[in-house]
Amino acid sequence: MKAFISYSHRDSEALKRFHVHLASLKREGRIEAWYDRDILAGDDLHAEIKEQIEESDLFLLMVSPDFLASDYCVETEMSRALERHEVREARVVPIIIEPCDWTTSRLRDLKAVPLDGKPVSEWTNQNTAYLNIIQELRRILDKEPHAVALDAAVDVDDVDRKAPTAERRYRVKKDFDDIDRAEFREEAFNAIRSYFKNAIEELSAVDGLRGRFADYSDTSFGCVIVNSSLGHGTAHLTVHGGRGKHSFGDVYYSFSEDASDNTANGWFNIEADEYELQLKGSMGFSHEERRMNPECAAEALWVEFLGQAGVSYE
Repeated sequence: MKAFISYSHRDSEALKRFHVHLASLKREGRIEAWYDRDILAGDDLHAEIKEQIEESDLFLLMVSPDFLASDYCVETEMSRALERHEVREARVVPIIIEPCDWTTSRLRDLKAVPLDGKPVSEWTNQNTAYLNIIQELRRILDKEPHAVALDAAVDVDDVDRKAPTAERRYRVKKDFDDIDRAEFREEAFNAIRSYFKNAIEELSAVDGLRGRFADYSDTSFGCVIVNSSLGHGTAHLTVHGGRGKHSFGDVYYSFSEDASDNTANGWFNIEADEYELQLKGSMGFSHEERRMNPECAAEALWVEFLGQAGVSYE
């Protein structure tokens, strides 16, 4: 899917950080992000921007006071993006970077990210905010996979077959060996650990909740949540990265404190199709039927863990 990033140059630091978090989607070939720094020297700046606006499927608007103050961002880029959104030619996603009066703008009827439109700058850990944005983008991509196809009304003889379009995504079949699986297992465990570390920090800023994250070893970590609103309800979690034939799964977990590596309440195993490696949850849990990337697996486990403490997550 081709994405157009609209932003104020005063928010360039936020844009740089967003690109870091967007890297996984770009590496997977799921998104092609364009912004004005991609314009080559000597190109017609305004013509190139307008061309990209018409060709993009997704508009990521980095909304801030400077964005709303920019006539070009609002009147040229956002205005046309919303026109295409309204006729279902594209989708507009407002990304709230700084506190601003965006709810009185034309964006007020759209669901904004991060969660509840809370500005990125106000999150205790801004990486958690960007992670939430990436998760929402994955949901969009899963629901609306972009396929390049000829419209039924187009005469195939009028199509230039020589130049492949930038939106095409090629998938190559592959056999995955033990090294591929071992590397993916390590990457998955580290992604889940990073998610929980950031999420615990964010949760600790919520009134009535306390959280603690602890690394036990290179292949295990633990978390605890105390919910003072529920009679000091407490939830524990220990997560292990599986190694060896006797482990419960590639990543497995127990809802107890500093649990031994020979116990588990659930697990994720690596599964492969002809193209990629993913994780699938254990039987008896809400995520059993879905194959997930590590970030989605982390979120599924986080929701399950929160439930142990009587906390819901939207």
